[in-house]
Amino acid sequence: MRHGKKINHLGRKSAHRKAMLSNMATSLILHKRISTTLAKAKALRIYIEPLITRSKEDSTHSRRIVFSYLQSKEAVSELFREVSQKVAERPGGYTRILKTVNRLGDNADMCIVELVDYNETMISSKEPVKAKATRRRRTTKKAATDETKPAEEVQPEVITEEKAVKKTRKNTKKEPDVQVAPELPQKEETEEPKE
Repeated sequence: MRHGKKINHLGRKSAHRKAMLSNMATSLILHKRISTTLAKAKALRIYIEPLITRSKEDSTHSRRIVFSYLQSKEAVSELFREVSQKVAERPGGYTRILKTVNRLGDNADMCIVELVDYNETMISSKEPVKAKATRRRRTTKKAATDETKPAEEVQPEVITEEKAVKKTRKNTKKEPDVQVAPELPQKEETEEPKE
């Protein structure tokens, strides 16, 4: 049983797993979006988000710690120069996982992992949200009695089975409305003598 085991080993030994996550994190930082399986994406999110948080403080110590995870000078400089500037105001949640169609070969769940602040279509589609106008009504009985009651209350008609049967019989007995034109008097032809 795997009670309390929170890390997904992804079917790899630890050295292979660390190298794979390091390569994926480097690719994500450099390209801002990668396509992978859902399980790897969730593992990558846990791996890269603390590194992005650390990049907000640009110090030699932070750079060395991030470099020990990524092993790529280009990725470290990109992370501390550009990415940290974009995510400076964001308190967390730097990545987004978007599910896509399953892989054809083995039907694995596929997805796209992207940095949230670099998806221009999502950022531009968000417009300032107007305050939602809510309709409120009173739900207590006391509130209903406070309001003025109409002069005559109309009670709904209770339909029993007998009434329903009578109505259906009446509806079936009706003949279709066909309007018959009144008969016009026909002219009698009189034979005139031919001359």
